[in-house]
Amino acid sequence: MADLSKLFMYIPGIILFLVGSGQVKDWLYMRRMGSCVEAGVTNCKHVVKKDKKDREIYNYYDVTVEYRNPQTGHQERLALKSPTEYAQGQQVRMLMAKGGEKPVLMEYRDEFLFHPWVTMVGGALLLLLALEQNQGNEIGAMICLSLLLIGAGGNLVTDYVLLKRRNLQPVEAVITGIYTRQISKETKILKGAKYTYYPVVKYELNKKENIRRCNINSSGQNTFQAGEKMKLYCDPNSGAVLEKHARAGAAVVGILLLLIGLLAGASILSVVI
Repeated sequence: MADLSKLFMYIPGIILFLVGSGQVKDWLYMRRMGSCVEAGVTNCKHVVKKDKKDREIYNYYDVTVEYRNPQTGHQERLALKSPTEYAQGQQVRMLMAKGGEKPVLMEYRDEFLFHPWVTMVGGALLLLLALEQNQGNEIGAMICLSLLLIGAGGNLVTDYVLLKRRNLQPVEAVITGIYTRQISKETKILKGAKYTYYPVVKYELNKKENIRRCNINSSGQNTFQAGEKMKLYCDPNSGAVLEKHARAGAAVVGILLLLIGLLAGASILSVVI
């Protein structure tokens, strides 16, 4: 039983590392992209695919856009997959690939709490912490924990500063509907089907109406209500619309984590020296 409990200690690190590595792959892909172009949505179709047990495995929007190719100067059409619903005629922005890869929509991508590299390295540190703990190396485990706290705290503080510098402008949005996604069905073991709820909002930007299915979500059915107002945030320099802004609370938590991590590191040094 003791050996099994030791194995369970690796699970959080494995999950965090896998999540982070997927985010890093996406981040590197975005870094390889080149110029940004304006495009207009000509069609948006909702696609839902389910497995044999009637569980959702794919849920996205097939978005067709029309744009002028900056390399050829010709008007072109392109079909893209997106987690977000767009209105016909809506103006969007695309990132063009440098090496012939397919362009991607730059708006409405997931806004991660921690930078992808921080998440992946944090997962690796959790794995190393579990290994050191299982081997009885308390100093090594404390070093891993200290680095985890410093990394998480530093990320939150840096994120706050960078968002603050972008001078984000609030955009009033109204919830027009709720998109419901079924996560799991009721079984003999699990009681009750599980759902996630996403608000679909409408807002005006540059005198044009936009529709957006937000990435923010909740497991509570009554968290979002049609007709309620929400705030989005526009970057005046890039034109990107974000769902989060610089939160003082996140900065305070980040500073506390940094201090705890530094104090833990200092205590380790005092023991070693």
